[in-house]
Amino acid sequence: MTKAPALLPEGLRDRLPAQAEAASRVTRALVDAMRSHGYGRVAPPLAEFRETLGGDDERASRDLLRFTDPVSQRTIALRPDMTRQVGRIATSLLAQAPRPLRLCYAGQVVKLRASQLRPAREMLQVGAELIGSDSVAAAREIVGVAIDALEAAGIGPVTLDFTLPDVVDLLAGGPLPVAVDRDELRDELDAKDAGALIRIGAEAYLPLLRATGPFDRAIADLRAFDTAGVLTSRLDAIEAIAAPIRDRVALTLDPTERHGFAYQSWFGFSIFVPGQGAHVGLGGSYAIPVGGGQEEPAVGFSLYPDPLIDEGLAQEDERERRIFLPLGHDAAIAASLRADGWRTVAALTGADDATRLGCGYSLGPDGPVALPE
Repeated sequence: MTKAPALLPEGLRDRLPAQAEAASRVTRALVDAMRSHGYGRVAPPLAEFRETLGGDDERASRDLLRFTDPVSQRTIALRPDMTRQVGRIATSLLAQAPRPLRLCYAGQVVKLRASQLRPAREMLQVGAELIGSDSVAAAREIVGVAIDALEAAGIGPVTLDFTLPDVVDLLAGGPLPVAVDRDELRDELDAKDAGALIRIGAEAYLPLLRATGPFDRAIADLRAFDTAGVLTSRLDAIEAIAAPIRDRVALTLDPTERHGFAYQSWFGFSIFVPGQGAHVGLGGSYAIPVGGGQEEPAVGFSLYPDPLIDEGLAQEDERERRIFLPLGHDAAIAASLRADGWRTVAALTGADDATRLGCGYSLGPDGPVALPE
């Protein structure tokens, strides 16, 4: 039997009313929580010139879904991530705005390829960026804002997994020099491959594989390993960031985790929800190029709530507060109901049926009348 042609490209999908409404509610809750901390919302375009989305990073440019703009005849691309766009806005249109600059955003992003853990190529991204500082105080704020936003959207319980993106540079440039390329060393650490570390002559780094797991134990293992004290300031900073949130989330530490942290500087974190194989959020410190070899420090996070929405987050009973308006109903009463939060469904013919149209109520002579389920 011939397979019917797909209606949409692989990894793209339609969102029906229940999911679309839930996505709207989740987005609003997340953004409102960020705005309550002083983060102003920006809305960059869905597509930009390839150079601004990919920058000088060859790998990032290859991962863009690109096409030729018929107007400018230049290559443009759909955004795979909004963080770089917010950085562009901050260092151009808002270059003269006072720092630290607090911005938030929400919108769809499109990946060139899906991953095994995330088969969707289009997804909702909601996040916040604090630009002009990557201090411990800034990092504490951004982590706290992320947790507040998650709680406001009903997402939890969560686990925050901290990482140290520059740990290899600190050690290899100091007490533990290696003969192999540092990227190869990072790859083997990220893969947690003890045998490979021994084969490339980096057995001194094996303790980093064991210093992974519950936060306090991992910190203690790292301090015991760090006999030269090159990680002391990093570990002190991570503990200071974690201190205010210890009673709100579960904390873990994986000092060599690199997935999703290619651009982070000195600290990063992943957000996990039970039952989800992939993270639902990423964050940390990074630098925004501003030209002339200069950079501006920043911290931020991005949340990806689609998998949670698919599982029912923020979805409501469609029949609740949905009322059928029979033919000849009073328009003023209908307007009053909508002002009170009802969703009205007006009959177009005498054959229209309230239950079939998904209504939990019908407008009677004395007001809303509950319908049998």
